[in-house]
Amino acid sequence: MADKALLVLEDGSVYAGQAFGAPGRTYGEVIFDTAMAGYQEMLTDPSCTGQILVLTYPLIGNYGINDIDIESKRIQVRGLVVREDCDLPSHWQSKGALHDYLASQGIAGIAGVDTRALTRRLRSAGVMMGTITADETPEEALARLRGQPNYGTVDFVRQVSTEEPYDWDEPDVARRHIVVVDIGLKYNILRLLRARGCRVTVVPCTAPAKDMLALKPDGIVLSPGPGNPGLLDYLVRTVSGLIGKVPIFGICLGHHLLGQAFGAGTFKLKFGHRGANHPVKDLLTGRVHITAQNHGYALDPDGLRDGAEVSQVHLNDGTVEGLWHRSLPIITIQYHSEASPGPKDNAYIFDRFLEMVEAAKGK
Repeated sequence: MADKALLVLEDGSVYAGQAFGAPGRTYGEVIFDTAMAGYQEMLTDPSCTGQILVLTYPLIGNYGINDIDIESKRIQVRGLVVREDCDLPSHWQSKGALHDYLASQGIAGIAGVDTRALTRRLRSAGVMMGTITADETPEEALARLRGQPNYGTVDFVRQVSTEEPYDWDEPDVARRHIVVVDIGLKYNILRLLRARGCRVTVVPCTAPAKDMLALKPDGIVLSPGPGNPGLLDYLVRTVSGLIGKVPIFGICLGHHLLGQAFGAGTFKLKFGHRGANHPVKDLLTGRVHITAQNHGYALDPDGLRDGAEVSQVHLNDGTVEGLWHRSLPIITIQYHSEASPGPKDNAYIFDRFLEMVEAAKGK
């Protein structure tokens, strides 16, 4: 029998289950994702740094862990909460079980939790800090949790960004050079650019604008990433130094940075958008796209200026899902066009960005 474990939320709620993965305690912001598949991609998504991930699909781990569905160099979540952990996975690509994968990287998990009840609480009360423990009373765990920093006060981008620039698997013939600013990027962004014949250079979040421009890029991609965009003034200044110099494409947190550079604010959503079926309307074409999303903050468009305008909105709550610029080659999206996991419907936006790059080269 597995050891008993507890998930304790900052409001005092307690959920009992069985420990799996690595032994020990962990804490973080407790979030939920409604996607039915893609748990390995979620675990390795840097946007989940500092968070305990709750998966709403009831059976997790059934197709195991492989060497393909990896979106960064390590597991990024601080903890995992599931209804049932499958310890006998079946898939031709599987190299092992979820339990062993978590244990190998020191990540604690808890199974056997009533994730429906937990998700309903997070939807009604909003996401909150929580802790997984196997050796404390609920009161002891709550007292320890209250001494930890709140998720929204930490700059997680610096924790996940590359420390040094690097090139990603150069193609035989590169028609364009794209610089990707690593704010917490997923590898599939690099894969999709590479598949489109781009030479891709990744740079740290702390790289100055002049150093990026010195690489003579044909375009710049601002990646997704974790945490509170209101803490990233240094990146907003960097982005401001790129505007008007080169075509720019911002994804998720990159979208927030460009929005702030054009005068918008940001705010925290009650429980975020995390899943694979979020409807987004393109205001320029009238089309509705089903999107993959993973974010807890949104853009407040009231202060937008200097030609930046809202281009897409979320049909569930009306929040901003994209920006475009009336005269500059700049586009942003709130959702994840690179998927992994999620529908691949929106990879076309990479083509749209590269069309902007080609147009700018032709001037």
